[in-house]
Order: sequence, then C-alpha cells, then structure tokens
Amino acid sequence: MRDATAVALSELEREIAVGHGPDGLRLAPAPFVPEVRLHLAEDPILWWARMEANAGHRLPPPYWASVWAGGQALARHLLDHPELAAGRRVLDLAAGSGLVAIAAALAGAAQVTANDIDPYAVAAVTVNARVNRVRVTATGGDLLDSAVVGADLLVAGDVLYDRALADRMLPFLARAAAGGADVLVGDPDRGHLPPDRLATVASYPVPTTEPAVDSPVRRVQVLRPA
Repeated sequence: MRDATAVALSELEREIAVGHGPDGLRLAPAPFVPEVRLHLAEDPILWWARMEANAGHRLPPPYWASVWAGGQALARHLLDHPELAAGRRVLDLAAGSGLVAIAAALAGAAQVTANDIDPYAVAAVTVNARVNRVRVTATGGDLLDSAVVGADLLVAGDVLYDRALADRMLPFLARAAAGGADVLVGDPDRGHLPPDRLATVASYPVPTTEPAVDSPVRRVQVLRPA
C-alpha cells in the first residue's frame, strides 16, 4: 500500500489539475492575509462527500480546505512583525492548509516545519507552499506527547476548538515554552481558553469564513503562555 500522504498528495494534485465547480478546489488569496494564496474548497462539505464517494471509505474532515480565524490572525501577526520569525526555526502545529507556516516562511524564517495528523493536510501544505514559492517541510504524526519541540518559535492557530484537544494541547505548549521556544497561539475563543495560562499579545478583527457564524467579523487574539 502506498504511503497515505503520497496518496493524498497525488489526489490533491489531480484535483487541482482537473478543477471542479462548487465541489472542487480553487486557488485564492487567503482572507485577511492576501499575501498568501491557498487551494481552498468552494464548499468543504461537498468536496468531502465527493472524495469519500470516490475513495469508497471515510476520510478525515477537510479542515485544511478552509481558513480558520485563529490561523488568519496568527499569519497576519507574523507578516506584520517579521522579526518574530526571521532567521529562526519555526514549527506550525496542526497546520491545516499551511497558512501560518507559509506566512512564517514569507517573513524570513530560516526553517519552517508544518505538522498535522491528517495526510491530506500534509499534502495541502505541500501544494500551497509550492504555489507561494516558499520552502516548508510538511510532516505527519501526533507530536503532543513529545518532550522536545526542536524549534525557536512554535505557532498554533485554532488548536483549542474542543475540550479534549485543549487538555492535550495546553501542556504541550507549556512544555515548549519551558524548553525555551517562543510560543504563539491564534484563538477566537471557542470556549476552551484557560483563564490564567495564556497572555494576550495582539487582537485582530478577522473576517468570518465559517458558515455557522452569524457575525461577519470575529475578534481573534494572538496569545502566548503567561
């Protein structure tokens, strides 16, 4: 059996080459971060349904096929403050589309690694970095039990979206900070922010791209361990 990431990359490259209508991918500037172009789904649910039907089995939700508020704010922050990433080793955790990793590379990072547990996200980072003409190493696997980060700057956008993930993510971020890494988290406060463990660095009014949100703008914070 071929490696899952290689299969996902082959499928995404074919999708991009063929093109589709409302159930396909399009290349577009990222909302709030127009310096970065991404391959995004016109309708992620339709795309997911068609790809599952083609595959004949379940696929993970295509979180990488949308831009999320926390990642938008974090990418904007890095591009507006390039000194945070310039010349440094950057790890983008739960990278999704790779928006934040690509922003770090555009800001002049010496080395950028984007990690995600979804093989399709790893593939999406690869094609998105390619179209933005930056170098990003995309890796799979769950890093949250790791003791060593191996980066100067750890960035994580929208990683506290449910309680179970927050309970694993927050100790990992704390270990990374204790080990000497700078840590930045982009979060629109989905209800799982701890009251005293993260301090606000910046706040941005981010245009809403999520269909279930009524307001056209969300206030999103960039945070660091307190």
